[in-house]
Amino acid sequence: MPAQANSLYASRRRRNIITMGLAFVATAFGLSWLVLILGELVWQGFSGLSLAVFTEMTPPPGSAGGLLNPIIGSLIMTTIAVLLGTPLGILAGTYMAEYGRYDKLSSVVRFINDILLSAPSIVIGLFVYEIMVATMGHFSGWAGAVSLAVIVVPVVVRTTEDMLTLVPDTLREAAASIGLPRALMITKVAYRAARAGMITGVLLAVARISGETAPLLFTALNNQFWSLDLNAPVSSLPVVIFQFALSPYKDWQKLAWTGALIITLSVLTLSIIARLLAAQRKSS
Repeated sequence: MPAQANSLYASRRRRNIITMGLAFVATAFGLSWLVLILGELVWQGFSGLSLAVFTEMTPPPGSAGGLLNPIIGSLIMTTIAVLLGTPLGILAGTYMAEYGRYDKLSSVVRFINDILLSAPSIVIGLFVYEIMVATMGHFSGWAGAVSLAVIVVPVVVRTTEDMLTLVPDTLREAAASIGLPRALMITKVAYRAARAGMITGVLLAVARISGETAPLLFTALNNQFWSLDLNAPVSSLPVVIFQFALSPYKDWQKLAWTGALIITLSVLTLSIIARLLAAQRKSS
């Protein structure tokens, strides 16, 4: 028996070592591609970073310039998208977590929300093109903001519902025991307990839409000049990167690398903030 037990232990130990080795190799293989991509992005994009990138307009071929107008355009449309999508997402998530947790309607909404989470952004762009651009007869910054807002909503819905579901029911019962109305219980107790997680969801939604190109190609299109008119085509950083990267001009390609680096650093910053908020929620 002892010899058989030792043989079984040795066999399991070998399988464990092999499995851990394969997992390590797979992890290293996946991370190596990420490191190569980030390394190439930093190598190509960092050399183009300068004050002119943030203060000058997109240039014609062969001229010096920057990315001021697409950066401002992206900030405006992203801000509007978050302002439009966040309240809708919070309200829907609140209903599913607090009022209709076991309702059939919540199951239907949750199913549709999961579909929207995994839907290709180009499909959302085509949808907004049909209902706004084709109806209005022209591309616009408003259409671009709406297409990004449609992407924001399901992310905020999912995180809001998950965070409110994690709030202990004892807090709700304590609020109800002192006669606090349900609406005040949600805003004063549940929201405060889930605040860090809900903010994390909004930040993740911003990170999701920061690099979206396909919806903006069908809605906001692009504008080579400075324009804050949201009823007209508006420049955006992802679309400019897409167009400049495909061009044969070296100066445009350099600006494309720089713009990609700016978006990547912005998304990484938002991801770090989101993780810090999540860690704060766990420790509190």
